[in-house]
Amino acid sequence: MRQRAARDQKRLDSGAVSSPKDLENLQREIASLAKRQGDLEDVVLEVMERRESAQERVAELTERVGSVQGKIDDATARRDAALEEIDGETASVTKERGVVSGSVPAPLLSLYEKLREQQGGIGAAKLYARTCQGCRQELAITELNEIRSAAPDTVVRCENCRRILVRTSESGL
Repeated sequence: MRQRAARDQKRLDSGAVSSPKDLENLQREIASLAKRQGDLEDVVLEVMERRESAQERVAELTERVGSVQGKIDDATARRDAALEEIDGETASVTKERGVVSGSVPAPLLSLYEKLREQQGGIGAAKLYARTCQGCRQELAITELNEIRSAAPDTVVRCENCRRILVRTSESGL
């Protein structure tokens, strides 16, 4: 467009235009080209401003992504460390369980395993302050009296959840 405007201006300046009508048309075309060029330059400036704004936003978001990625990496490292610790504890507890289960009579161990499957992993619960810690229900007085009168090596069970009750000094008996 600039080349065309320059060519038309050169033609106008050289006096090569023969008729006043051609001269008027050429001047109108030069003015029209100048207006279109101004409009296009305005569009280019607007696009450049939007591009600059978009680049600033990209930089800001890139920084935020880096920050979030750092947090993710930190959380992943903490998770992995916690899993490693849990795996270690699991191995230790499994070993201890193997030792303890060897000293428990087979029928009691069988009952415990059966209850554990039925009760979502907990086959025995502590009797604490006259409350079964498995189902969190307070035992009735008649149940407590039966448990009190039972021999220390008798297996007692909760009437509500059927788990094996472990009696301690905190049982409230």
